[in-house]
Amino acid sequence: MQRHMFGDIVDPSVKVGSKQWYTIPLSIVVHTVVIGAIVIIPLMAADILPVPPTMMAFVAAPPPPPPPPPPPPPPAAEAPPPPEVDVNPAAAPLEAPEEIAPETGLETDFERASVSSGIPGGIIGGVSGGLPPPPPPPPPPPAPIRVGGNIKPPTKLRDVRPRYPSIAQSARVTGVVILEATIGPDGKVQDTRVLRSIPLLDQAAIDAVRQWEYSPTLLNGTPVPIIMTVTVQFTLS
Repeated sequence: MQRHMFGDIVDPSVKVGSKQWYTIPLSIVVHTVVIGAIVIIPLMAADILPVPPTMMAFVAAPPPPPPPPPPPPPPAAEAPPPPEVDVNPAAAPLEAPEEIAPETGLETDFERASVSSGIPGGIIGGVSGGLPPPPPPPPPPPAPIRVGGNIKPPTKLRDVRPRYPSIAQSARVTGVVILEATIGPDGKVQDTRVLRSIPLLDQAAIDAVRQWEYSPTLLNGTPVPIIMTVTVQFTLS
């Protein structure tokens, strides 16, 4: 037993210088490859495996992509051709030509046309064969004359009694409506105006007076319109 324990010390089985010369360099290369694989493989696996959310807080977000370039401006539209102007050769020019001098009013080298003394059967100061002048317009109608003084009230030729309105009759409204009537040259009432009003009886009085007729009023022998005051009495029987 003691021989086996101390035999390797006294007589080692592995002796220095018994290996080949390339053993040590090859061992160094193998160890370097193994150590490099142990270090590089975890780093490569870290790029493939997802990063935990807690680690993403320390990782900056990638910058957004740059915006797209603006579109090119549209091509400028071509201006439409100017419209063609149809020039009338018979139209008067807008500007005087340069070769024509302005008139002075003193030109005497013009040909005087002979004027005949007249045409037999013509009209002095007129045109032969012309139309006769139009007749003068009729005179305007005379203004109405108010009755009074020399103008006497005309005689009533037709009298129409007013119709008593039922609403005024139910309310027992009575009284006198005074109107100003314009009577034409023919003696008929042309217009009326209320001077004294009873609202429930005014229209009935106007309708009755417009049917009245009078004798024409003469001024210098000519019928003229007149203005006079008339009254309409409303009473309940």
